Amino acid sequence: QVQLEESGGGLVQAGESLRLSCVASGSVVSINKWAWWRQAPGKERDVIASITNGAAKNYADSVNDRFTISTDNDKNAVYLQMNNLKPEDTTVYYCVTRGYCDSGNLAKWGQGTQVTVSA
Repeated sequence: QVQLEESGGGLVQAGESLRLSCVASGSVVSINKWAWWRQAPGKERDVIASITNGAAKNYADSVNDRFTISTDNDKNAVYLQMNNLKPEDTTVYYCVTRGYCDSGNLAKWGQGTQVTVSA
């Protein structure tokens, strides 16, 4: 089995930064895609950043130029550097990974980490 452990969430003021981390452990064979999603209260989850094969990055318009996704393949980890945070960024953030594990295809969600931005 594969587990994802997220960390880095917290409470900050508007304009400050946070760095989210997500590490995959267990029977990981390879990871070809990472993504960060978030879900505001009463709304569906939306993807805000993704990276495919360690290179192709995509961002939602709402976070473009403020958030940066990166990976460390040696650690099976993904990061989300969030700069110039805004109150509307307040929500739960989830990492998602796709790839392969010992038992076949891998598709896993992290447990979520809360980010709260005060005005």
